[in-house]
Amino acid sequence: MVASTPGNKAEKDAEENLSLPGDGFDAVMRAKAAVEEACPGIVSCADILTITTRDLVGLVIYVYKLSLSVISLMYPSGKPWFY
Repeated sequence: MVASTPGNKAEKDAEENLSLPGDGFDAVMRAKAAVEEACPGIVSCADILTITTRDLVGLVIYVYKLSLSVISLMYPSGKPWFY
């Protein structure tokens, strides 16, 4: 996925992905390297992306629920003044 070889073009080098910032790929490589140090040959880049996506979705849901709580505290009647 991350590093191209002479016989295989990596996803990050695919034409449709060239406009993406390289930081995301670097973050995956750093996470993979850290996991590889503890568990060599066990976890793939796909595993890293899956776990990261799961955690990001959980964070987004948490922030959404938190914002609903804050809104309900700010507007006990249920409607903000601008509606």
